[in-house]
Amino acid sequence: MIDLAQLDPSVFLTAHGWIALIWLTMMEIVLGIDNIIIISILSGDLATKSEQRKARRIGLSLAMITRVLLLLSLSWVMSLTEPLFTVMDHVVSGRDLVLLLGGLFLIYKATVEIHSKVEQKREKEGGRRKAARMASVVMQIVLIDIVFSLDSVITAVGMSNEILIMVLAVIAAVLIMLVASDSISDFVNRNATVKVLALSFLVMIGVALLAEGTGAHLNKGYIYFAMAFSILVEALNLRMRRNERKLSDRKDD
Repeated sequence: MIDLAQLDPSVFLTAHGWIALIWLTMMEIVLGIDNIIIISILSGDLATKSEQRKARRIGLSLAMITRVLLLLSLSWVMSLTEPLFTVMDHVVSGRDLVLLLGGLFLIYKATVEIHSKVEQKREKEGGRRKAARMASVVMQIVLIDIVFSLDSVITAVGMSNEILIMVLAVIAAVLIMLVASDSISDFVNRNATVKVLALSFLVMIGVALLAEGTGAHLNKGYIYFAMAFSILVEALNLRMRRNERKLSDRKDD
């Protein structure tokens, strides 16, 4: 564990400290969007809206706790980059194993959900569908939180040397995501094409995690640009469909 004496509040007496906090908070929010998406999709398996909301809040709260604990255990986190064994000239570390397992889970979960949505599996089953249990959903959220938290903490360490700034940035980002999570989740689950797009993002993120785990370097800027462009196209499609419905309603009148 880190020495709490290193949490020096005097860093906020400088403009550099505040700029670092704001910038790092924005980065944590961007990195946390995929976390919100997977939490929203996992919680969507629960039977009622109240259970889904509860699972999302538990999931994001656990994400915040996990990230803060990892930040306070930086020596252990950085030790995960130490070599464990070698496979085909690639040195595998503990971080690589976490990324590989997380990537495989994301690809599997997203692929199953896409198949279910495209084939309308849940709609066909109707009332016969068995809802997931809260404990199962929370356990899956905890596991994926560990993967995303590890990536988030390593990014934070690369951007700031001040532990207090990193901790406050993580807390601020998660609180903002808690406020926005219900709206984002409702929007994703209400629009079928948006949900399929979000699931496709998870497949892409899973592939990126697998690539990182195997030692391949991927520029995440390209990934986020592709996601932003796809969101823009989908926003135009949603607006077009909304305008078509309005025009159709006027003709009916």
